[in-house]
Amino acid sequence: MNYSILKYWIALKSIPGVGNITFPALMDKFGSISDIFTAPLSELRVIPGISQNTATAIAGFKNWDKIKEELELLDKNKIKVITCQDKLYPVKLLNIYDRPPLIYVRGNLKNEDINIAIVGSRMASTYGKYTTEKISRELALKGLTIVSGMARGIDSTAHRGAITAHGRTIAVLGSGLDVIYPPENKKLFDDIIQNGAVISEFPPGTPPLSANFPTRNRIISGISYGVVIVEAGEKSGSLITARLALEQGREVFAVPGSIDSAGSRGTNKLIKQGAILIENIDDILEEIMPQIEFTTALKTPRASGPAIIEKKSHEILDEVDQKIFDFVSRGRIHIDDLISSTGLPSAGILSALTKMELRGLVEQHPGKFFSLKK
Repeated sequence: MNYSILKYWIALKSIPGVGNITFPALMDKFGSISDIFTAPLSELRVIPGISQNTATAIAGFKNWDKIKEELELLDKNKIKVITCQDKLYPVKLLNIYDRPPLIYVRGNLKNEDINIAIVGSRMASTYGKYTTEKISRELALKGLTIVSGMARGIDSTAHRGAITAHGRTIAVLGSGLDVIYPPENKKLFDDIIQNGAVISEFPPGTPPLSANFPTRNRIISGISYGVVIVEAGEKSGSLITARLALEQGREVFAVPGSIDSAGSRGTNKLIKQGAILIENIDDILEEIMPQIEFTTALKTPRASGPAIIEKKSHEILDEVDQKIFDFVSRGRIHIDDLISSTGLPSAGILSALTKMELRGLVEQHPGKFFSLKK
């Protein structure tokens, strides 16, 4: 986005009293972000949630030097800003009640990401770490993107599992992107940037205050199709993420644990309350399949032409799916041969194969071979 426009987004976000609910109310009223700063005080004051002090701060905003400094800091730290009007803003995040008007990003977000969040205890057991790594790695091999909070324990293990599988992963921080927390995760932070993205709604320089983490948890669940809780005590922050996921209409999965383990009391309680017990990744894929199909249907244009080929009355393949479908139609093919033959990125092929597998078009065989579903 042009800096001459971006400065208004950052300035408006910085004004006390302009939150995630009042920000879109102002945009709806005035249309253009720059018009908000030239609007009469009387018109600003009548916007729901805007107090007299906030309206005065907007109308009389003069702290542009500070905004310029922040823009320079973003450049220095290679931090991008993606607003809710940007095509790279996560689609599922658009649909939550209190979406952030902008997010700060290092790395790369992709529209085709199918996100699954995996979170849990910072004091993870050996069993918890093993299970997390296994689930994360296997989901990443299926082409799904693993989302977590880069905290110690389960979160860090989830990110590493995806990276080990050469998959994509996204970390959501409770601090500015120039403040790495916990500090020992500096290398993990760099690895995530190379294999996905690190994002935050907090501007650079924001410390990892305890109040920031429940706030960031709504983004972890908000950008995901579902949330997997691996280990959680009775008062774990992961249970907040589970509650937020339910409020946002996301699936909640829980890994069962020993009845003697304090770290499993939260997850076992979630299962008693209706969370989906998972034993393997198939339990996850079966539940999110309808969401993936619905999202794909919304994104797929209903038009004729070379990019859209109808295979059945209820199935329409886009150009990438069709290219993969044509190669798999010739017989059983290994994933490496499919990647080299199509010339498509491996992450894109894995994601497409997962969706096609869920739709019953292809099936996977031992050794990462694929064929048409019989």
